[in-house]
Amino acid sequence: MGNTASTAAAAVASRRESAAVQGNRSGISSKSRSVSSSVSPMISSTVNSVDDDGGSRRDFVEPDYISDLPDECLASVFQSLSSADRNRCSLVCRRWLQIEGQSRHRVSLNAQSELLPAIPSLFSRFDSVTKLALKCDRRSASIGDDALVLISRRCPNLTRLKLRACRELTDAGMEAFAKNCKGLKKLSCGSCMFGSRAMNAVLENCGSLEELSVKRLRGITDAAAAEPIGPGTAAQSLRTICLKELYNGQCFSSLILGAKNLRTLKLFRCSGDWDKLFQLISERSLGGSGAPSIVEIHLERLQISDVGLQAISNCSNLEILHLVKTPECTDVGLIAISERCKLLRKLHIDGWKANRIGDEGLIGVAKGCPNLQELVLIGVNPTKLSLEMLASNCLNLERLALCGSDTVGDPEISCIAAKCVALKKLCIKGCPVSDHGMEALASGCPNLVKVKVKKCKGVTSEGGDWLRQIRVSLAVNLDTGDTDHQDASASDGGAQDNGLEFPPMAAHNAVGAGGGASAGVASSSTGRSTSFKSRLGLLSGRSLVACTLRKWTGGNTSARHG
Repeated sequence: MGNTASTAAAAVASRRESAAVQGNRSGISSKSRSVSSSVSPMISSTVNSVDDDGGSRRDFVEPDYISDLPDECLASVFQSLSSADRNRCSLVCRRWLQIEGQSRHRVSLNAQSELLPAIPSLFSRFDSVTKLALKCDRRSASIGDDALVLISRRCPNLTRLKLRACRELTDAGMEAFAKNCKGLKKLSCGSCMFGSRAMNAVLENCGSLEELSVKRLRGITDAAAAEPIGPGTAAQSLRTICLKELYNGQCFSSLILGAKNLRTLKLFRCSGDWDKLFQLISERSLGGSGAPSIVEIHLERLQISDVGLQAISNCSNLEILHLVKTPECTDVGLIAISERCKLLRKLHIDGWKANRIGDEGLIGVAKGCPNLQELVLIGVNPTKLSLEMLASNCLNLERLALCGSDTVGDPEISCIAAKCVALKKLCIKGCPVSDHGMEALASGCPNLVKVKVKKCKGVTSEGGDWLRQIRVSLAVNLDTGDTDHQDASASDGGAQDNGLEFPPMAAHNAVGAGGGASAGVASSSTGRSTSFKSRLGLLSGRSLVACTLRKWTGGNTSARHG
């Protein structure tokens, strides 16, 4: 009897222990799933199943290794993803939501007035933002000073700010922003209503500012009576100044003159006579107090003459020069540049069919600029004489574009093929070239890797196919479409935001957000079509020069979020 009772007790204890173990396993599994679901997309648990003989077995699921990853590693993974993928990842679990928000440094927001109530929650999640774009539709009411000040308090570490069509912002709001975000390094503003006071506040408080881009600043209506802008404490750190479509661009003269470490100056369609400014820059440069460090200058649709070019020639460190639709500039000014700017590497000229720059100026470049690597001629009529000089003297010439030229035919292409040994990329558009020119390229330019021919009536598809067969490694892009009335255009809407684009025709206005094409330029007084895009195709995404040759020098693009 005693043995029976002992056996029964042991059986009961065993059953209780088994039940407890199963309960614990079930609890652990449930807890694991609960915790894991809020931490990681991977569920690590033990699953119970029944064998064929009615017994119980445990199936082991692969452990959740992602949960063991440190936050820093996961953040690094997120930063390599696109914005859309990052958004999807943030929906996986709470941990991923938190890490994704804390590791996002670049944000672009629709800056309508309705944004104000959402700012606290937005920047509680994205608390590490350093690059911010605020864009508003022109038909909508934008954020005001209250929203901008609140953002500046939430994001004191901002280094880049882009404002587009934020018309409700005033001088007072920008002044408060500048005081809260003293570490700002790049400011880009377009179609805004604030004026000189706002710009001076930024220049005075943001002593680390390196890049300033201003387009259509509406707050200054009378340039003569307006308060001068700059130089401020930021003048010591400024490296790039870009002014676009300003009736009051002359107000920035003090800033340009005071920026002693300025390296890039871009002026697009700004009214006024700019010869005087460059003369002052030249005088200060010669006196040791100017800006001898300038290496890149872009001038588009600007009132500047040979007097201004002669002043620019005193910038002896100049490496990149773009002259786009500056009809008062002639061979005389270009020769002055070539005689003194011996370091010139990239030269873009849009002669606008004015025939003010031709063989004489190009021969001067050939003699004085042996380091030339990139040459773009649009609406310019070089002959075999100047092209031969360029090929013989500029032994490092790797990229050449000839567009809308009436004088570039088969003899000129044959000269290029025979003489330009270092040439790697060649673009010919709207020139009287035929298949004979293609035959010359088959045996010339030994380093040529890409050639693009567009709207040259004499070149047939058979000629292009033949060239591909002869030089298998050569990338040949041929468009034999009919040539429309030519207007040699180099850019649209301040397209030279990126100074490395070749040539500068597609707009890139991205600071942590997508870029957008700017408004079209008015037509010339000669009765040409008002749309450059339809006339020469240089502004479209399919543009021979804008789309393809831009890759030659590695143009930059920015992701929407980073």
